[in-house]
Formats: sequence, C-alpha cells, structure tokens
Amino acid sequence: MAILKAFKGWRPPANIVKELASRPYDVLNSTEARQEAAGNPYSLLHIIKPEIDLPEDIDLYSEAVYNKAAENFKLFRDKKWLVQDEKPCLYIYAQTMKGKTQYGIVGCAGVEDYMNNVIKKHELTRPDKEEDRMKHVRVTNANMEPVFFSYPAKKEIDEIVEAFVNENKAVYDFIADDGIGHHFWVIDQQKLIDRLIQLFEQLPATYVADGHHRTAAAALVGNEKKEKNPNHTGKEEYNYFLAAHFPDDQLTIIDYNRVVKDLNGLSKEEFLAKLEKRFTLDKKGKDSVKPSHLHEFSMYLDGEWYILTAKPDTYDDNDPIGVLDVTILTKEVLEPILNIQDLRRSKRIDFVGGIRGLDELSKRVDSGEMAVAFALFPVSMKQLIDIADSGNIMPPKTTWFEPKLRSGLIVHSLED
Repeated sequence: MAILKAFKGWRPPANIVKELASRPYDVLNSTEARQEAAGNPYSLLHIIKPEIDLPEDIDLYSEAVYNKAAENFKLFRDKKWLVQDEKPCLYIYAQTMKGKTQYGIVGCAGVEDYMNNVIKKHELTRPDKEEDRMKHVRVTNANMEPVFFSYPAKKEIDEIVEAFVNENKAVYDFIADDGIGHHFWVIDQQKLIDRLIQLFEQLPATYVADGHHRTAAAALVGNEKKEKNPNHTGKEEYNYFLAAHFPDDQLTIIDYNRVVKDLNGLSKEEFLAKLEKRFTLDKKGKDSVKPSHLHEFSMYLDGEWYILTAKPDTYDDNDPIGVLDVTILTKEVLEPILNIQDLRRSKRIDFVGGIRGLDELSKRVDSGEMAVAFALFPVSMKQLIDIADSGNIMPPKTTWFEPKLRSGLIVHSLED
C-alpha cells in the first residue's frame, strides 16, 4: 500500500515558468549551470546549484553554498517567483519527446514507505552524494526537485488522468530549449484527489526510476526530523517528500554506455584476442552500429566499430542480475581484462547517457581521451522491477531515463 499525499505546492507564475524551470541538479556541472543560468535571474539553478552565484573557486560543499541556496529560495518567494497554492492539491505532469507523451501524478510520497521498502530501489547510493542533498533539504526546509518514481500501471488511474487532461487546460505548457514539451495541470477537486489516493493505497509498491540520492536524502531528513521532535504525530509535512509517479508502461529506458581510458597495458591485438574467448566479434567498419538485442554489444576501438555477441556461458537469463548486459560487460571485460574493480570509484572509466548518441562515444575515443567505448542494449522496465522486487541492486549506471523531469514546476515545503 503506497502513500500518495496532496500538498500545497509552491509554483511559478505561468509567464516565467519556462525561464524558471531547469534541468535537474545532477545532470550538469557547475560550469554548465553558470552558462545555462547566465542572464536569467528566474532559473531554479540559483537554488539547486547555488554555487553559480558565488566565486568559481568556491568549495561546492561549503556552508556558504548551502546558505546561498536558502537565501535564494527566500528571495524567490519574496519576489513571488514561487507562490504557494492555497489548498492541498495533486498535480499531473506530462512530458512529450519525439511525439510520445507520458503522464505522471505529482504528489508527496511517504518517508515511512521508503523506510519500510514499499518504495523499492534498484541502485546503491553514495554517502557523500546523499549528505550533500540532505544538507540542501535541511537548509531550504523543502524538496526543491521531484524524484522520478514509477508504479505498476492501473487502468482507473490512466482513465482519471486522461479525462482530467481532456477536460481542463494545462496551467503550464511549453517546449524547453532541448525540444521536450512540458505540460502541467492542477487537480484541486477533492473527490478526484481522494480517489487517486485510494488507488495508490492499492498499489503493492512504487519504484525509484531516477533520483536515488534525492530520494534517500528527502526520506532521511524527514526521518531525522521525526526523531528530533518529541511531539511527533505523523501528520507533519516532513513525513512526506515530493515525487512524480509515472505508470511503468509509459516509460522508456535508454542505453547507458561506457568509455575506458586505456586497455590495461594490452595491445589492440591482445585485447581483441581476450574478448574472443567470451564473445563472438564481428568487425563493422567506421560507421557506428547499435546493439539490436539483449546480450549484444557494440564496441568502438581504434577508429572501428565491432559487434560483440556474448557467448551463452557468460550470462544467466534466469537470474535478474545475471541476465543484465551491464553484468556481462563488468564480469567478462571490465574486471578481468581491463582491471576495473570498482565502477563507482575508478577514474579510468566514465559513463555516457545514450541521449548523447554513439557519436559521443567515438568522439571521446578519437580525441585520445579514451581508448575504447562500449554501447549496451537498454534495460527494460520489467528487468528493473524484477530486480527491485527481488531485493537486488543493479550495477552502477545501468539505467538512463529520458526525458528528464524539469525542476521548478513545483516545490514542496516541509513546513506546510
């Protein structure tokens, strides 16, 4: 039984929403954020990447940075760039990419659900990244960005969303600079709110699709506040955090690829010979080629593309982890051949979201920055859910969801 809670969201006026809405904090670095927010005082990046308003050599984790986030959040409210809804509502957030639209329910998820594993995870989190976002939540006393959840599709929820969208005008409707359409509705009808909450109570679980660190930070700060409050009742706003919930049958996971700096001292010929023991290799030439099915990889090495097909004894289709192509690549190539033993900490490997295309892989190898690149077939939503349900954890950097949620369409205050 999953918690969904209506809340009084803080939202921008429609005339500045396109300028205020930003990409999530973790998909761009400080330099990119400075460039993206340049000349735009409305950008939410001033709150979620507040270092852009401080000297460039500032320590990103210094107290001054977090204090600037709180200061800028207050400024946005004082200037009425964020205005709170008068009563608790639920919201519909839809995104359109390449002609396909996905519809999510925005409401608060429950801290208790995170602690009790009703909210299921498929990735490990890094303590340093967790603590960074926890500090941000503490100083702003708000969830500035929604986390991206999925749930098992339910016909009645789809029908409610479809009817509401058809009968009501979106309060926000714009196309961002990257070509993604963003559409947003406010559900303020109590009968509909109550029914959606009831339908979520019937769900056995929800799933973190994207934003594991933000989810952990939001839940842990809520739990922290509970433990520090001797008069805790369970009704306080800190018991909940901001989430956008999308049905699993509307979501698309794209490939998440790998580039490696060197061949671990091997020559090209030695490297290929080792690969041939575990894969069937097919040289494709200079034109890029994508994997077409599970257990097939494409590789770019020394100006040429190859198709690698994993041999049957390298995977286990009956094991939710063993079936994954990221597992095969790690166990058969990255660890034994290239000697990359810790994907989270190794400086010899980098990860490239499939949204950047295969050209990004060949570019990084051709530049001499990297020695070899691997493109993977995307993980499916079924695989993600199977892993989360079985209590397993995916290898690092396995899933890349697109489109990303835009931050700034709505904010959840932990005060009310």
